[in-house]
Amino acid sequence: MKIIILGAGRVGTSVAESLVSEANDITVIDTDGPRVAELQERFDLRGLVGNATLPSILKEAGADDCDMLIAVTSTDETNLVTCKIAADLFNVPTRIARVRNTELQEHPELTGEQGFRATHIIWPEQSVTDYLLRLVEFPEALQVLEFAGGAASLIAVRAFAGGPLVSHPIQDLRKHIPNIDTRIVAIFRNDRSIQCDGTTMVQPGDEVFFLAASEHIRSVMSELRRMDKPVRRVLLAGGGNIGLRLARALDTGEGIDNWAGGYNIKIIEFNKRRCELLASQLSSRVLVLHGDATDEDLLSDEGVEECDLFCALTNDDENNIMSALLAKRMGARRTIALINRKSYGELMQGGQIDIAISPSHATLSNLLKHVRRGDVVAAHSLRRGAAEALEIIAHGDPRHSRVVGRRIEEIELPRGATIGAVVRGQGETAQVMMAHHDTKIEAGDHLILFVANKRLIPRVEKLFQVGVGFF
Repeated sequence: MKIIILGAGRVGTSVAESLVSEANDITVIDTDGPRVAELQERFDLRGLVGNATLPSILKEAGADDCDMLIAVTSTDETNLVTCKIAADLFNVPTRIARVRNTELQEHPELTGEQGFRATHIIWPEQSVTDYLLRLVEFPEALQVLEFAGGAASLIAVRAFAGGPLVSHPIQDLRKHIPNIDTRIVAIFRNDRSIQCDGTTMVQPGDEVFFLAASEHIRSVMSELRRMDKPVRRVLLAGGGNIGLRLARALDTGEGIDNWAGGYNIKIIEFNKRRCELLASQLSSRVLVLHGDATDEDLLSDEGVEECDLFCALTNDDENNIMSALLAKRMGARRTIALINRKSYGELMQGGQIDIAISPSHATLSNLLKHVRRGDVVAAHSLRRGAAEALEIIAHGDPRHSRVVGRRIEEIELPRGATIGAVVRGQGETAQVMMAHHDTKIEAGDHLILFVANKRLIPRVEKLFQVGVGFF
């Protein structure tokens, strides 16, 4: 696939890194020459220095026969204008723009085919907010992903000593919860994927990924670790777009499936004018504080030791790290930090900071489903981009498909790729079935796959391609 990426910042670099290893023809455009040169040295791609809102630059980048344009600069206007130029002058079929202006989200007619002609819009702040809301709902989880319209969920948890299944083989899971069908699709130990079968022992500290029907995930989680009490007291460091969205959602229940209300929410914001704006846009139930989240006295005064969840959401990685570490040391039960730098996130995740969230990888997950070949409904970047979870619809018939009409054991999956579940039907009638060796795939089934190494993605995509004769 021939792809033009506009913007060589953190998101553009993450997208390029993810796609360049999958035999795609990538061209990156940016006005920053040294940054483009650095990307060319690191990856097998073409770099072009220039302003992509100029037709001549897009033409030089190969827009005449381009399959996809991904505009992820820091400027909404540049991203949207480039999409329109790519559509009007070069007829690029897929045009994706990252847009941060929340007001535009309320007017899709401006960004769609009748406006700037973007085929898909990525809202980065909304992506991160949705991620955070899942972690509020399931405080024991490291990551929560929904598939098949919410019918199935993939959960990552850290196994703790004392959990019923910990220090036991995976096959014992069915003995503990015989009436619940679930599947452990991957285990990462010391940051490495290990072979996962019925005899594999779950060890304390393992990062375990399991699939289950969404209604059963709490029961499965309780087998791997002690269950935490529900989150009620939330302290947010940073009242930017993400902090504002998260506070509003927790206060009103917007975007939360099982909202119970009753959250005690406090926001610490350093900018006084921003504090005034936050106070005007949030209800009186949310306490807005003007101050520095790395101030130990302020955190103590606001009862951080009784906090169920501390979220550091400023635009400064160092401040987020320091405030989260300080909150954890002072007694906060769980801490989450927004960290842009990949190296920082890898250092902090799972240590004194419980979860490090990368905004660029949250954005990448929303992009991947549009980039993947085949009928991909959802694609999620996992483990800071190293692994991926996919929901793919199986098409064709036994003659023209290497998947339809075959049992799981007959499908030639590459080593490291696992079909975890099959969802048959839609809406309220959807049936979630864990994938066993004799499960037979039918046309129209939604297959949920876990791919431990993203380099395997092209082979997985090829497996789901339907022979030309079928059409």
